[in-house]
Amino acid sequence: MRRFLILALLLPLAAAAQAPEPPAGFRIVNRTGVEATALHAVRSPRGAGNDWGNSLLTAGRPLPINGGFRVVPSDPAACRFDLRLVLADGRESVLPEQDICANRTIELATAAAPRPPPPPASLVPQAPPNQAARNVSTGSGFIIAADRVMTNEHVVNGCNRIILRTPEGRWLAATPPARVDAALDLAVLAVPGLPGPVLPFRAGPPVRRGEGVVAYGFPLAGLLSSDPKLTRGEVNGLAGIADNRNQIQISAEVQPGNSGGPLLDMQGHIVGVVVSKLNAQRVAQRTGDIAQNVNFAVRSEAALQFLTRAQVTPRSLPSQGVERSAADVGDIAHRSTMFIRCER
Repeated sequence: MRRFLILALLLPLAAAAQAPEPPAGFRIVNRTGVEATALHAVRSPRGAGNDWGNSLLTAGRPLPINGGFRVVPSDPAACRFDLRLVLADGRESVLPEQDICANRTIELATAAAPRPPPPPASLVPQAPPNQAARNVSTGSGFIIAADRVMTNEHVVNGCNRIILRTPEGRWLAATPPARVDAALDLAVLAVPGLPGPVLPFRAGPPVRRGEGVVAYGFPLAGLLSSDPKLTRGEVNGLAGIADNRNQIQISAEVQPGNSGGPLLDMQGHIVGVVVSKLNAQRVAQRTGDIAQNVNFAVRSEAALQFLTRAQVTPRSLPSQGVERSAADVGDIAHRSTMFIRCER
């Protein structure tokens, strides 16, 4: 009897040891109701060229309705992919930034007509800086919709001309008038022919104290190098000065010129718009002490409400899954962050 019990205990262990490992990669399922003639799975972010690469389907062998296709990434550590099905009727089904490490089966169900490609850079007229401008100030901004850039109201207030430098080094002109909210210190600029992808806002969960954040922008233009700067920090408080609930306090260091730049979480989603740093000299005059590294950003929720009033529809994505490195978040921000020059 004792020998029988030992054998009975060993059998489940042997069965578990021989259990097959789950298949590698992830599975894409076509739930669109139309067969797909092309399938693309590209590690996100795709880059400023918005290139989808080659289709994974064999020519002449479409992915049928409710059919599945297994994708095995060349990098087993890669977790985030942009997915795209091109359907037989010409429509596309696109799912950006899918965490395939958390979800090994991804269904694409909705489809729409493909967006027209942006005009070639050579056809978009450039607007170089006016070297004779008597009064110039600078700031930062980021793409929140097609041909739309968000920044601070104080960055563009009183400007006779607003031009933006793209990550590729081209100068484009903003078309007046800007949509502004002086109370929130936010503005939206129309910039025809704007390249680069849209930065998505965070759809949830709510931001918490202690979360890591990345500020990206162009501080101290004319003093520091002309390339954008990244600073990493944390959310220190869920309100601004005098309990301003439209702002959050952050430890990511910002300087003049960072104003209007994106504040991103560690998924690369917008959680705020950099707006100011505490005036240490004034605080020292009142308290006798020098406050250090106290900075603020307009909450993403307030920014989204402003965009609704401005009739602009941004992208929003939930922040979930494995966090990215600060360098990866910087790569995401870089493609969509603009240097803003205000000429008066």
